Amino acid sequence: MEKRDYYEVLGVPRGATKEEIKKAYRKQALKYHPDKNPGDKKAEEAFKEAAAAYEVLSNDEKRARYDRFGHEGMSGAGNGFGGQGMTVEDIFSSFGDIFGDAFGGFGGFGGSRRSGRRVNKGSNLRVKVKLSLHEIANGAEKKIKVSKYDTCNTCGGTGAADQNSMTTCSTCHGSGHVTRITNTLLGQMQTSSICPTCGGEGKIITKKCPVCYGEGIVQKDDIIKINIPAGVSRGMQMSVSGKGNAARRGGLNGDLLVVIDEEEHPELMREGNDLIFNLFISIPDAILGTHVEVPTVDNNVKIKIEPGTQPGKILRLRGKGLPEVNGYGRGDLLVNVNVWIPKNLSKEEMKMFEKLKDTDSFKPRPDKDDKGFFERMKGYFQQ
Repeated sequence: MEKRDYYEVLGVPRGATKEEIKKAYRKQALKYHPDKNPGDKKAEEAFKEAAAAYEVLSNDEKRARYDRFGHEGMSGAGNGFGGQGMTVEDIFSSFGDIFGDAFGGFGGFGGSRRSGRRVNKGSNLRVKVKLSLHEIANGAEKKIKVSKYDTCNTCGGTGAADQNSMTTCSTCHGSGHVTRITNTLLGQMQTSSICPTCGGEGKIITKKCPVCYGEGIVQKDDIIKINIPAGVSRGMQMSVSGKGNAARRGGLNGDLLVVIDEEEHPELMREGNDLIFNLFISIPDAILGTHVEVPTVDNNVKIKIEPGTQPGKILRLRGKGLPEVNGYGRGDLLVNVNVWIPKNLSKEEMKMFEKLKDTDSFKPRPDKDDKGFFERMKGYFQQ
């Protein structure tokens, strides 16, 4: 099933402000809220779809990437609750503040389905991955070793020595928040805040885990496999959902942010999705023509040099460059022909060129229809 445009999902224009996006998401989320549509699978999918759209469009970095590359550009970027196995509960954990008290503070109409406890989220990790042009052209699978915080296996992330070492908070009675009612000139006002006793966790640890000392997390080395799509470029950032640090005492893991870097190629230069190769040929080859091999990202290809080829001639090999990151289109390989002028000649060679320089064939005849020189100079001054 093809994904709908995220702006269409929320019903906002592409130039919508953050506040407009937030209001549109709240409207959609309340419309398709599971408590308002019990047992309605279509409403639940619409609820998840709206959350996926809001997750991307409310984040400046993800929104910029989505505007440029669409859904394809978000591959591996950690977006889309449904695609990453996220549940309705996870959506409330991440965006519950948007709903306010419309459903009893994240919960059902009576507040029985969801407790409204604060859910921790682990911090993000950032790594840099260097790719060769071959990997950029074809996509790559990388295995990265990272040192991160992971859930403590001894206590299961609770931070407690055992099940009997945790008690329900007596202040908030396990809800994680406390409600206060104050009298004002306009009447009674109800406010809700994080419980100061348990810090919003709803539980109090009486005996800490001997391994993690009550934190619920321990530092470990982990090998993470990352699939990088073809066509990425230096500075581009991917987000792998849930592969960052684990949260203290349970909750959502942070994300792994992967920054792309590029290795220098010994022969090819990159300009966008085009590749440039500087080819040097001899004077006889430029005059008589020849066949030469030039490199591409995958192998060498043979090209023809026409007789009388002039220095600065650009030969375009279509489709031999790099692919677009969204999978549509591919750049070209531009072969810049240079004629090698030797500095040291033998006496015989010097005599030969002395004889040739005054012949009609060796007298310069600039082609007035050839605007290559002027175009090159124009490009030079525009740099």
